[in-house]
Amino acid sequence: MATFPVVNMEKLNGEERAATMAVIKDACENWGFFELMNHGIAPEFLDTVERLTKEHYRKCMEQRFREMVASKGLEAVQSEIDDLDWESTFFLRHLPVSNISEIPDLDEEYRKVMKDFAAQLETLAEQLLDLLCENLGLEKGYLKEAFYGSKGPTFGTKVSNYPPCPKPDLIKGLRAHTDAGGIILLFQDDKVSGLQLLKDGEWVDVPPMRHSIVVNIGDQLEVITNGKYKSVMHRVIAQTDGTRMSIASFYNPGSDAVIYPAPTLVEKEEKKDLYPKFVFEDYMKLYAGLKFQAKEPRFEAFKTMQNPANLGPIATA
Repeated sequence: MATFPVVNMEKLNGEERAATMAVIKDACENWGFFELMNHGIAPEFLDTVERLTKEHYRKCMEQRFREMVASKGLEAVQSEIDDLDWESTFFLRHLPVSNISEIPDLDEEYRKVMKDFAAQLETLAEQLLDLLCENLGLEKGYLKEAFYGSKGPTFGTKVSNYPPCPKPDLIKGLRAHTDAGGIILLFQDDKVSGLQLLKDGEWVDVPPMRHSIVVNIGDQLEVITNGKYKSVMHRVIAQTDGTRMSIASFYNPGSDAVIYPAPTLVEKEEKKDLYPKFVFEDYMKLYAGLKFQAKEPRFEAFKTMQNPANLGPIATA
């Protein structure tokens, strides 16, 4: 098995740029995942994000999770649970309008830090989209524009903790799925593992690395790249020891953005009709009920629909 792709972003600024871009290209085409080092977010700041996230879980969420486990009798399950995840989560919305001020239980320092973290991740996501444009031969800014919609992209964060699980063989931390959106940036625990992706029919660990950001491709990038880059099934395995922290930020199209394969990428392919055109919000409504199923039927469902939206070329700034 090939080594999990790790990208040192500092090397994009020197004579190793071409080799680094090649690593990103291979990762997008063959893995759907890669891990970023030296990505521009200060290690000390990431330590603060981790400390406050873990404190918030212990203070505000751990007891609630234990009560949920007890109420459902999950510690004594004897057969596999396929409709529940062993995770404690909350969600933050950043764009187009932030809801951080409305989330209960967050202390002011944590609110401020997560707002700052989101701003830095937004910048990183847009930088990555332009690197993907460069590798794909698309005009700079194309992917950002494709995501834009009338109010800009949607951007949010799922903050998760995966507590120790007594029956990890029967309950998944998070069941296998592909991500519906655009590009996903994950800051994960560097001590407690659990994230796995499906590659060539085998589950492969995504290695926990201190201060790294894990990047993965969502369904929307698969459509826009006409399948050149593919979203990949992944899951979280619950562990018997340690609580795993996961902060996944989703840089997605705007709700009314019309998603379809980039014409210049379609022209290069013999098969022209691999992917449908749709409005992102409609895709999300379909995905909500089918998240833990294969993505292909979702794409096929939209192929059969007539979409009256104006599907003219995307203007790039």
